Amino acid sequence: MARINDDAQWIVLMGFLVSLGFFFLAIILNQSVVVGQTTAEGVLEFPKSDIRDYREAVLQLSYANLGNNSLTADPLQKDLKTLSMNRKNAVLNFTVNPSQVASFNYQIELHYADGVSVYNESTYY
Repeated sequence: MARINDDAQWIVLMGFLVSLGFFFLAIILNQSVVVGQTTAEGVLEFPKSDIRDYREAVLQLSYANLGNNSLTADPLQKDLKTLSMNRKNAVLNFTVNPSQVASFNYQIELHYADGVSVYNESTYY
């Protein structure tokens, strides 16, 4: 019997395997691009600088009124809320309470929400 020449079949089979490898590689790269894009969008949408500015303003306001326990009725807090709502469309709220921790005098609770991000903090001084 004559020997069957199957070299062409191996070439076609290797070409098919290489094309499948490229296909799966393209799917993996496409998914990594999508995941990277959504992660970057999430980082860009978080208002870190706005929260830092808000926190600094609240702490300065609190330090200026250390003996005033009714700081929540302060007109400066109303101005801060109005400015944040008009400029950033963000809801701000903070309260200053006597601290339950022995080594601190006051507890400040901060709240920031802009519809996408929510930030809550309790700090002591």
